[in-house]
Amino acid sequence: MQKLTRADLYPLEKYVELRPQFRARVMAHKKNRHVPIGPHATLYFEDRLTIQYQVQEMLRVERIFEAEGINDELEAYNPLIPDGTNWKATFMVEYPDIEERREALKRLRGVESRVWVQVEGFDKVWAIADEDLEREDETKTSSVHFLRFELTPAMIEAVKQGAAVSAGIDHPQYRHSTSPLSGAARDALASDLA
Repeated sequence: MQKLTRADLYPLEKYVELRPQFRARVMAHKKNRHVPIGPHATLYFEDRLTIQYQVQEMLRVERIFEAEGINDELEAYNPLIPDGTNWKATFMVEYPDIEERREALKRLRGVESRVWVQVEGFDKVWAIADEDLEREDETKTSSVHFLRFELTPAMIEAVKQGAAVSAGIDHPQYRHSTSPLSGAARDALASDLA
C-alpha cells in the first residue's frame, strides 16, 4: 500500500469543511476492520484511509500547518500502513474501570507478543510488536500497542482465494480467540495484501 505524502492531505481549512463527511466515510470503513478478542482486547486493523484520518485529526487538533510538522506526523504514522505482505493493527487492552485496567496491565505484561492471526490451513502468525518504541516496562504493559503480522506468499494467496481468517491471544492471563472473521472483515483485510 502506498505511503501518504503531504499531497494526499487536505489543508486544515479544507479538512474542517470536509470533516463530517470524511469522518462518516472512515467510520463506516473501520466497521469491518476492528476485531474484538475476548471482553477486553481489540485489534483495529489499519490501512491508508484509517491512517490518513489519524494524521488529519492530529494536524487539526494540534493546529499543525507548517511543512516540517506535517512531515513529522507522516513520518510517525506512515509505518502503520500495511506493506502488501502484512497486516498492521493498533492493539488495545480495554477496561472501562481505571483501577481494573491498572491491575490488568500488570498481569498482562508481554500480551502484545502473544497476539496472533491465523489463515485457515496455516500456522498462527505471531505479532511483531511496538517496532517504533517500547511500550512495556518492568511492572506493566501499555493499553495500546502497534502490531505487525507478516504473512507468507502462500497465506496471502489463500486469503485472496477466500480462506478464513481468525485471531486470538495466547497469554497465561488472557486466552481468547475469535471465530473466523465475517466475510466483510476478511475481505477488508484481503484488500491490504498485494
